Amino acid sequence: MAEPRTKYDRQLRIWGEQGQAALEKASICLLNCGPTGSETLKNLVLGGVGSITVIDGSKVELGDLGNNFMVDKSSVGQSKAKCVCAFLQELNDAVKAKFIEEYPEALIETNPSFFSQFTLVVATQLVEDSMVKLDRICREANVMLIFARSYGLTGLVRISVKEHTVVESKPDHFLDDLRLNNPWLELRRLAESTDLNVSDPVAHKHIPYVFILVKMADEWAKSHGGNLPSTREEKKEFKDLIKTRMIAMDEDNYKEAIDASFKVFAPQGISADLQQVINDSCAEVDSNSSDFWIMVAALKEFIAKEGGGEAPLEGSIPDMTSSTEHYVNLQNIYFGKADADFLAIEQRVRNILKKIGRDPNSISKAIIKSFCKNARKLKVCRYRLAEEEFNSPILSELQKYLTDEDYSIAVGFYILLRAVDRFAANYNSFPGQFNGAMDEDISRLKTTAVGLLSDLGCNGSTLTEDLINEMCRFGAAELHAVAAFIGGIASQEVIKLITRQFVPMPGTFIFNGIDHKSQLLLL
Repeated sequence: MAEPRTKYDRQLRIWGEQGQAALEKASICLLNCGPTGSETLKNLVLGGVGSITVIDGSKVELGDLGNNFMVDKSSVGQSKAKCVCAFLQELNDAVKAKFIEEYPEALIETNPSFFSQFTLVVATQLVEDSMVKLDRICREANVMLIFARSYGLTGLVRISVKEHTVVESKPDHFLDDLRLNNPWLELRRLAESTDLNVSDPVAHKHIPYVFILVKMADEWAKSHGGNLPSTREEKKEFKDLIKTRMIAMDEDNYKEAIDASFKVFAPQGISADLQQVINDSCAEVDSNSSDFWIMVAALKEFIAKEGGGEAPLEGSIPDMTSSTEHYVNLQNIYFGKADADFLAIEQRVRNILKKIGRDPNSISKAIIKSFCKNARKLKVCRYRLAEEEFNSPILSELQKYLTDEDYSIAVGFYILLRAVDRFAANYNSFPGQFNGAMDEDISRLKTTAVGLLSDLGCNGSTLTEDLINEMCRFGAAELHAVAAFIGGIASQEVIKLITRQFVPMPGTFIFNGIDHKSQLLLL
């Protein structure tokens, strides 16, 4: 077998050693191994998740061969869970794989404590009633849950966890932490000791833009009552002022300073998002608080005291035109400040742990360091119980989606995916599942959907005839292309939850295969 570190080389570059270790410790339970479930697990098995348990009570039928490449002719009549499990095991022998021949619905009814042994449950193709029961079971057992479903040309993915906290949220675009709008004493001193009017042209074009901006901002503030540029005119004036200091056209450092001047105009202090996290009631910690909230409590104290309204400095600086000497000095100043901030927060974490009666060393230096580095990007995700969303969705949002042209198909599918479950509960089959009753099924589904909308408080809202007809035409089929896509989305969310990196999606993800569009509904 390939050495695991080379085997998973590519993904290690994305989520690192810690992320991979978390995956290798995780145990995943899959409910129903039709194409949607099989595709989800395939991605996780290839990624090296610790163990999988496949639960499905059905036997492989001829129809399964057309939409699930994990079963073949020789599997017909055999246990579907057994065949899919064997195929998945072949993909990666490092993963522990087992199967249980049982219908998930029966397990949810008769043996709810069964689920508490898993890190995460992926529930595919469940109807609403079972979703609601399983959701409650997983919440109580503190097990993460993801619902995934393919239905004709549509499908959904929805996460359900009480609370998920992310330190390494890895946003695509984020302003680097140079503190040019609020320089600390050492940075200000270092900038002041640099002469912008140095006569040597080589030296002049190798002054890093950080020094240029700190000095120019200082100069500006002195003649503007201590304020930095804020209006559009002032910002333009500030850039023009930088331009006047250039002594040659090819001074890249001055061009960089003009391009980066927006970092001087950025508001001081912490973002509204971070403010919300430190004001969260969970930041009032006790002996049951998680490590994350203990560190948030320390961060809150730091921002109020040593930080002077700012989060700890990240400590890294980008490349810039500079002499080596200036750059190394700058690096040392940033690194020194970040280290001092880290030590201050570490001390506060240890004190808080002591105060709540826990071992002051129970949170490692490495974890606190990572927390400090990512302090500006913390994310807290909370999800409503499926039952709450189903019985009382946020009405203003639902009505907005129903009347918004961009969302009408996504929300239409959302309503219809719920309506087909009501339909199945009443008529023992899904609309359009059996030949011959199409017209009758269409009118029954329409009545069911209208009833559902009025139960949700959207009287008088209707869905287009086209969409209702399409939903009946789907006949509850799982199409391989749609299942592979939904499985891909679901497995990606599993990895975010397990590695605690990147931000899992809020709300319900709806795939609209008619227009090839994906949308998130926050209900």
